[in-house]
Amino acid sequence: MGFLVRKICNRANTVRQLIEAKNEYLAEKTSSESKIPVNKETERVIRHQNLSWDDVLADGQEVQVCKTANYHTGGTITDVTDKVSSSLQEAAEKASRVLNIPVVGMDFLVPDFAGDEYVIIEANERPGLANHEPQPTAKKFIDFLFPKTKK
Repeated sequence: MGFLVRKICNRANTVRQLIEAKNEYLAEKTSSESKIPVNKETERVIRHQNLSWDDVLADGQEVQVCKTANYHTGGTITDVTDKVSSSLQEAAEKASRVLNIPVVGMDFLVPDFAGDEYVIIEANERPGLANHEPQPTAKKFIDFLFPKTKK
């Protein structure tokens, strides 16, 4: 679906201001790794929804600002670990074994993460472990590698 920004309070924030605020949050959380682009493509996506940079959203209203959901272009990571189907888990494990990469992050396109339809679109041999809120992914990984240090 892409990345959304949403108005969550009564302040008169424009679409541009909401994106800027989200970018400040992303810069803080990701050491500036992730940012919603403020460019012609973002403007095109906003205009396609009959909005402009200067429009003020109603409380709770969302606006899609990117067609992609890539983390490095402002996409967010949503933890669905406890909801992923066993067939998707098995597919990720099998792909990991086939690739023979000790630590790998798999990117899937799925219509329903609780279902069994999927396409693997990317394998990352250096997955970002620190950005998977609320799961303490990096901690779990370190505990896996060094079980005697687990607290």
